[in-house]
Formats: sequence, structure tokens, C-alpha cells
Amino acid sequence: MIVSASRRTDIPTYYSDWFFNRIKAGYAYVRNPMNFHQVSKISLEPDVVDGFVFWTKNPIPMLHRLDELGDYKYYFQFTVNSYGKDIESNIPSKNDVIIPAFKKLSDRIGPERVIWRYDPILLTERYSIEYHAKYFAEIAKRLAGYTHKCVISFVDFYKNTRANAKELGLLPLGQDEMVEMAKRLSEIADDNNFIMEACAEEMNLEQFGIARAHCIDCNLFESLLGCKLDVGKDKNQRKECGCAASVDIGMYNTCQNGCKYCYANYSANTVAKNTFAHNPDSPLLAGELLSDDVVKIREMKSCRQSQLNMFDE
Repeated sequence: MIVSASRRTDIPTYYSDWFFNRIKAGYAYVRNPMNFHQVSKISLEPDVVDGFVFWTKNPIPMLHRLDELGDYKYYFQFTVNSYGKDIESNIPSKNDVIIPAFKKLSDRIGPERVIWRYDPILLTERYSIEYHAKYFAEIAKRLAGYTHKCVISFVDFYKNTRANAKELGLLPLGQDEMVEMAKRLSEIADDNNFIMEACAEEMNLEQFGIARAHCIDCNLFESLLGCKLDVGKDKNQRKECGCAASVDIGMYNTCQNGCKYCYANYSANTVAKNTFAHNPDSPLLAGELLSDDVVKIREMKSCRQSQLNMFDE
């Protein structure tokens, strides 16, 4: 199985101690987002986990512990946007902290295992198409050679996204704006030798050399593992999503990045409550097992078809 860590929260930034404790223990407990008292026990043993995908805006708390992942294959989806504190309130300086961290991570594990995400793209009076083009180019120049791929997406207006971003003065982001943005960013990506992909977008952007993204990337894991994986498309994601099936070990309403566009945080009060309840020694990301929780062992198995190198077949 492939483990996502995590679409629901920034585990590398805020919960890396918990994660490495779970690696040592060989399992984690994950609450069902739709049924709080239904808990799954997820095996994290190396013979079951085919790889980890880490989603983060700041991997610094993990950098000195990557050697502890020697028994696993993994890569990072690393978001570096051009927004200021008005939108990404708790992200350190991109110039002084985040971009240097991106480079350091790339130097450690290789540019093919650090995917740059510039997403979600939204428009305001400040964050115009011209603004995005200018600062995307600046970031691209700094990251050139440190990654091979950039993934973009346009903001989706979920109920909580609208509530969190209502004070930002969002401007319409229609097909014309998305086409212009895609064209300009793809040209910049090409100038800096990046492949560009779009995450879960209905619009076909292949005319600009932008393929559909597979953020949980079976092909990349097959390359890292040296064998084929018998894994299908993730049926729990939107139909436009190209991701392979995975198991997520994160929890909603636990990310402290404070991003106004975030779909994973519904309530600042709940985030504060869950953060306070976090215990790095607990099998759960936030809190402890309750008397009325029902724990079920989720059936897990590796998707590896063979240990033989697929390139030797």
C-alpha cells in the first residue's frame, strides 16, 4: 500500500515526532472523518508500506531524521506559493527559510523526489495574473535544478474555503483567466526545464504542455522500488484526480499553517482543540482512544508484484 502523509494536515511540519514514533511502533490509529468513533489500525511495517508521500510547506523538522526512513521509499509534495501572510499566515519566509529548505531536501534525496506545488492559484486585486506570473518566475529560477516537476491547481470554492477566504476579496477565476494563467506559467516552467502538471482540473490544458497530475504517483514508486505495483486509481478522490490508491494517516482540523484557502480546516477553534490534544506518543494524531471508540484492523498488503527489477524483464 501507499501511505499519504497527508492531504489532511502538514505532518512533516507539525507532527514529525509523532510520525517517527509511529514508524517505530509499526502502526498508527486513524479516525474515520465521517464517523469519529470508528478507528482504523493502519500497519506501517516496511513489508506492507510500498512508499510514503509527504505533503508539506516546510519539511525542516524532518530533515535531520530522514535516515530513519531507510527501510522505505518516499517522496515529497512540497508547496511553495507566492502568497504573503494575509493568505498563508504561519509560513516562514519563502526567501530566507522555505526555498533554502527545498534545496537542502533536494540535495539529500534527489530532485525527482521533491515535487514543487504552486497551488491553489487564486485571484485578488493584489494577487493578479501579473503578480502570479512575476513571482512564479522568481521561484522557478531559484528552484531550477532542484526539482523536475511543478504541479499547479486552481482554487476550488468549497464551503469552508469560501468562509475562510471571504475577507480576501476573491476575484472570479473563470476559464479565460485559467487559460491565460496556464499558458504563462507553462512557458516559465519550460524556460526553467520543469515538467508542469495540473492537479484534478476539469479543463484539459495539454495544449500548453500541461498533463494531468498523478500526485500519488504509481510510476514514480515503481521506479524507486524497481518493480511493478498492482494498484488502481483512488476511488475516494474526485473523478479528475489521477492519483493511485493510498491510505491517509492524517486528520482534518489539525494543520497550523493558517492558509485561508485550506479545505482541510473547518474551524479555528477545532484546530486549537486538536493541537492542544496532540500527544506525540499517542497512536492517534490528536487525542487518545475513548471508551466508546471501535478499533478495527484495516487489511493491508504490499502492492508489489515482484522484487525483480522491472527493467531487467
